[in-house]
Amino acid sequence: MSSVRLTVAQATIRFLINQYTESDGVEQRLIVGAFGIFGHGNVAGLGQALLQNEIDPTPDGGSLPYYMPRNEQGMVHAAAAFAKAKNRTQTMVCTSSIGPGALNMVTGAALATTNRLPVLLLPSDQFATRTPDPVLQQIENPQTLDTSVNDAFRPVSVFFDRINRPEQLLPSLMQAMRALTDPADTGAVTIAMPQDVQAEAFDFPEEAFAKRVWPIRRPPAERSCLERAAALIRSSKQPMVIAGGGVIYSKGSEQLREFARVTGIPVADTQAGKGAINCDHPQAIGGVGSTGGDSANHLADETDLVIGIGTRYSDFTTASRTQFKNEGVRFVNINVKAFDAVKNGAMMVVADAREALTDLTSLLADYHVSEGYAQRIAQERSAWLEKVDELTHIDHGPLPAQIEVFGALNEMMGDNDVLINAAGSMPGDLQALWQAKTPVQYHVEYAFSTMGYEIPAAIGVKMALPDSEVVSIVGDGTYQMLPMELATVAQEGLKIIYVLLENHGFASIGALSESRGSQRFGTRYRMGGGNPHNQEGQIIPVDIAKNAESWGLTVLRVSSIAEFREAYQQAAAMDKAVMIYIETDLYGPNPPSSSYWDVPVAQVSRIDSTAQAYEEYRQALTLQRHYF
Repeated sequence: MSSVRLTVAQATIRFLINQYTESDGVEQRLIVGAFGIFGHGNVAGLGQALLQNEIDPTPDGGSLPYYMPRNEQGMVHAAAAFAKAKNRTQTMVCTSSIGPGALNMVTGAALATTNRLPVLLLPSDQFATRTPDPVLQQIENPQTLDTSVNDAFRPVSVFFDRINRPEQLLPSLMQAMRALTDPADTGAVTIAMPQDVQAEAFDFPEEAFAKRVWPIRRPPAERSCLERAAALIRSSKQPMVIAGGGVIYSKGSEQLREFARVTGIPVADTQAGKGAINCDHPQAIGGVGSTGGDSANHLADETDLVIGIGTRYSDFTTASRTQFKNEGVRFVNINVKAFDAVKNGAMMVVADAREALTDLTSLLADYHVSEGYAQRIAQERSAWLEKVDELTHIDHGPLPAQIEVFGALNEMMGDNDVLINAAGSMPGDLQALWQAKTPVQYHVEYAFSTMGYEIPAAIGVKMALPDSEVVSIVGDGTYQMLPMELATVAQEGLKIIYVLLENHGFASIGALSESRGSQRFGTRYRMGGGNPHNQEGQIIPVDIAKNAESWGLTVLRVSSIAEFREAYQQAAAMDKAVMIYIETDLYGPNPPSSSYWDVPVAQVSRIDSTAQAYEEYRQALTLQRHYF
C-alpha cells in the first residue's frame, strides 16, 4: 500500500476535496469551499494547508476555494444557508482558532443542527501534548485536563470528535461524511483539531484520498404502514396535510401537489415547508399555527386527521398544542426521522417524503374529500387571500407598516428569487402573508430563529444560487447583532439586496412583552434604555444607513411604499450589493391572530398589567393538551 506524507491539516483538506454526494443520479462535490478566521490555533495548520492547496491544487485532486469572513458565527450561518439552498446535497467547511473564535461558532452549530442542515466545523484546540499548557485562550478545568471550550459543541453537534493523534483522522472524517449526508440525522459536525496535531506529519495511505461518493438515501415506506395511513385517510372526514421542510429537502414538491390534486386534501405549511406546494394550488391553504393565517388555522381547529409530512412539529406549528381542537383528532406522520414520525402519538411512516407521497397517491387514486369539505376549503382559502391583499395594501401611515413592504416584495420578486429572514416580528408576518410559488423562494430560519442570521445567510444563498436575486430582510435589531459580514459581501463582489426596516426597537418581543403584562420593557431604542417610564425618550442617534455605506454598500433611503417599489427596481438593475432603507411603524399593524403561543406569565405580581395578563394566560391554557 502506497502512502503520502502530509500534515493532519493537509490530509484533511485533501480528503474533503475528494468527497462527493449522489442524489437522483447527480454527483456533486460535498464540500465546495472553506470559510476560515485564523489565529495561533490554526494559521500554521489548516491555514497553511488551504494556502498550499491554493498555490498547487493538483496533488490534492482539485481546489478548495477559501472565503474570508469577519465573524465565526457569521461564517457558520453562511455555510448553513448555503446547505439549505442546495437542498443539503452540498455544504461548506468552517475553521476557527481556539478559545473565543471556536466558541463564536457554537450558536451557528446549534442553528444548523436544529434546522437539520449539514455544516462541517473544524475548531482549533489546545496542545494535545499539553507541554505549553495552558496556552493563550485556553480555559482550564481543575477537575480534568481532558476538556476544552470545544466540548461546548457536543450538545449542538450530530457528530463530535477530537483528533489527538494523526491515526485518528481518517476514521473520524469518515464518520463526519456519514453524518453530513444522513437525511435523518444531519446537522453540525464538529472535529476539534489540537493546534500541534494539525501541523504534525504522518504517512497516510494514498487510497484514502481517492474519490468517494456518498449516496443520499431515500428510504421507502413499508407497504403495511402506507396501507394503514391510507385507511386512516379514507375514514376521516376533514383531513389536512402539514408540509414541513422535509418535503422540500426530499425534492417532493411535485409529488405533494399531485397528492393534493388527486385527493383534494388541503395542504398547510410550516416556516420550513412554505413553497413545498405552490401558493396558487387550489389546495394550498397557507401557514398554520401560532403565526399562520385564518385559512389553515380554521381548518386545523376542526380537522380529524393531521397528515404531517417532513415536519418536526415545533410549538409554533401546533400553537403550543392548542391548535388541533377536535377531540378525536389523529395524526399520520411521514418523516425520514423516526424521532419526528412518532410525535403526537401518530401512526408512523418512516420514509423519504417524496417516495412515500408517490406510493400514497397511488393507494388513494380513487379517493377524494367530500364535496362539502371541498367547498369549505375553497371558501377559507378565498377569504384569506382577500385578507392578505387587504393587509399588504393597507396604506398605513404616517410610517409604513412592514406588511406593506412584504406585499410589495412578494409582487416584485421572481419565482426563483430568494427571500431571507429569521427573527423578530417579521417571520410571523411572512408566514401568514407570503405567497410562495416555488420551494426556493422562501428562506426563513425559524427553528433556532437566530438574530444576526440574515446578513451572512445571504452570502451562502448567493453562492449557492448565483442566478437568483437574493433579498435579505433585516430589522434594526438584527442588523446590530451581526453587521460585519457586509464587508465580506463587498469583498466577494456579491450582488445581494438587503432591505433594512428601521423601527427603533424590538417589535416582536415588545408586542409579546405587552401582551404578557410587561409593558414593552427593554425593547425600545431610546436614550436611557428600555425603561417603561422613558417610552417617548429621544431616539438613539445611530444611523444604520450610514453604517451600511461604510461597509461598502450602496444605500437607497426611502420613506414610502411607492418609493420602495422604485428603489427595488433600481436595486435589481444594479450589479453590486444594495441596501434599501425604510422606517416602519414599531407598533404594526400585523396580521390578525387566529392561534396561540405559550409564553408563561408571572403568577404573582405587584404590576396590575401582569396580574391581568396572568388571568388571560390561565384561561388560554385550558385548550392545551397532548395528542395521543
